[in-house]
Amino acid sequence: MDMRSVAKGAAAGAAVGFVYYAVSAAGPLQKMSIKRDAGKTLKAAGHLLNDLKSVVM
Repeated sequence: MDMRSVAKGAAAGAAVGFVYYAVSAAGPLQKMSIKRDAGKTLKAAGHLLNDLKSVVM
């Protein structure tokens, strides 16, 4: 089993679960804030995956 694909799958699943929880638990004003911060979050997640990739490799 390829560790990279397992790590990517786990990270993607965790990200989707977190986003689903955050949006479902948020009120209308918080949803606007979540949309505003989504770009920063995605950028940070990309950096995290790159860091994890460098640690595993």
